[in-house]
Amino acid sequence: MKYFIIAGEASGDLHASHLMRELKKGDTNASFTFFGGDLMASEGGTLLKHYRDMAFMGLFPVLFNLHKIKRNFKLAQQKLLEFKPDVLILVDYPGFNLPMAEFAKANGIKVFYYISPKIWAWKTKRVHKVKKFVDEMFTIFPFESAFYRQYNYKVRFVGNPTIDELSHRPNQQETFAEFILKNKLQDKPLIALLAGSRRQEIKRILPVLAVVSKRFPDYQFVIAGAPSQSQHLYTDVLGKTFIPVVFGQTYELLQQSTAALVASGTATLETAFINIPQVVCYRIEAGRVGTWVKDQLIKIPFISLVNLIAGHEIVKELFQQYCTPETVGDELNKILTDSSYRETMLAGYAEVLAELGGPGCAERAANEMIELLKS
Repeated sequence: MKYFIIAGEASGDLHASHLMRELKKGDTNASFTFFGGDLMASEGGTLLKHYRDMAFMGLFPVLFNLHKIKRNFKLAQQKLLEFKPDVLILVDYPGFNLPMAEFAKANGIKVFYYISPKIWAWKTKRVHKVKKFVDEMFTIFPFESAFYRQYNYKVRFVGNPTIDELSHRPNQQETFAEFILKNKLQDKPLIALLAGSRRQEIKRILPVLAVVSKRFPDYQFVIAGAPSQSQHLYTDVLGKTFIPVVFGQTYELLQQSTAALVASGTATLETAFINIPQVVCYRIEAGRVGTWVKDQLIKIPFISLVNLIAGHEIVKELFQQYCTPETVGDELNKILTDSSYRETMLAGYAEVLAELGGPGCAERAANEMIELLKS
């Protein structure tokens, strides 16, 4: 069968590449045309547009690149009609992909969506476009099923791709001694700092964590460097405070750490899988105004995936004016000194992971897609 796939970000490239691999296993005649990245290209097929030419985030980048976005959309429409696929598979990236779903539907092309856009958090009205233009939605969080059920739209929960990645992560047998020797670190218990992946996140969150590090001299704080950033950014943000940065070893760092200070996002789930107690720390611009904006626009009770999946607080979330060196330090101290508190958090992790199921997300999604197309 013929598959046209659109992934507009690095994470979409990763998840779509795994899906393509599984589709090829179940469909030996599979052929692919896609918007995506290098990982998808390694699975074969025709790469029409790289996601680095599509990933415009924020109001001004979108406005300044509107002509490129329109050109990309026109190319996608043209190539979709030329390729005549059995299905259009969309991976998150709703600003581009929902209009493409509408176009495909208008031209009689079946539409599958793999990894739902986060319309359960903001821009909820997009659910009506999903209902109208998406034939099948394959979700990765169990709470998404309940969200869509409110709108009388049935989805297919296939598990979570993060579980697959973590289950097969490298260096799982690495020892603490090997890790600190490899990275020239001190022989002291580690606290992992995951301060986000975007420049503005790091500039807002890391200074708070740097102050916290001075309160715990018996521990060594180590930053998990974001792959999209350089050492220079961390050096500039930290100023005279020295905290080592390791790149390309986030999972290894977490595995060797006693606790972690984590920006909201997938990292909270990764930290839970590796079973490391954490404090969720997040700051946006505008102080208390930012808190008000978040409360008005974001329609979810928590900012971390761990708490969202559980449906109640498992990890402490310190957001905006509540994310200070004092509050973060007090919470970290509680994790390090109160064994009962720590064990309760770890028990909550087990609850969350049970909700997500085991590895095999891409395989389950691919098998269901093939069966649906055959039928």
